[in-house]
Amino acid sequence: MKEYYSARLSAERLKICYDIAPPRVKQYLDAEIQYVLGYVESHHSVLELGCGYGRVLSELIPCSKHVVGIDTSLESLEMANSLLRSKHNCDLFQMNAAILGLRDNRFDIVVCIQNGISAFQVDPLILVNESLRVTSPGGICLFSSYSDEFWEDRLEWFGLQSSYGLIGKIDWEVTCNGVIACEDGFRATTFDPSRFEALTLQMGIESRIIDVDNSSVFCVIDKRS
Repeated sequence: MKEYYSARLSAERLKICYDIAPPRVKQYLDAEIQYVLGYVESHHSVLELGCGYGRVLSELIPCSKHVVGIDTSLESLEMANSLLRSKHNCDLFQMNAAILGLRDNRFDIVVCIQNGISAFQVDPLILVNESLRVTSPGGICLFSSYSDEFWEDRLEWFGLQSSYGLIGKIDWEVTCNGVIACEDGFRATTFDPSRFEALTLQMGIESRIIDVDNSSVFCVIDKRS
């Protein structure tokens, strides 16, 4: 399951997932980006975890001083490099978000949206700790997952992905309560507000839980100076 995105949902296949998204899902995707951009300023250095083929990077680059994107899929990174090669303030690296080969205190903003905290299949405690490590004092980490109110729209979207053969056949007997399961082993979970709150409480850090567009739950962490 951990390698599912690299093996089956990378590069062009991943792009198709977004291309076929219904209007309400595209609204959700845009709302996430617009929320993130509300934090970004022209002098900022920004890191995106799980950048894929560059969908979000293309929006971050014009607003930032420097942007770094990481992903485990070399195929997706090659596509991102092709799409963004004319952008001189962006670097791409093949890297695991839980083992960042990046120096401490490097970025003003670290972005992990579109349910990366669940989709990466890594320990969320390690993920958040690593994100904070590379964030400069006074910087911000942004994590997002799906809102409960978005369940029917999310289900429609994943059903389309299944019908296109991008993911396996959905197992309707198991799919419920925020979890989408496929017969080939694919399993998409979520991180609800209570899990975000429990995680940051366990870490002894403060966070803000924000609902965006009735589709996303954002966990915003300010790294203390």
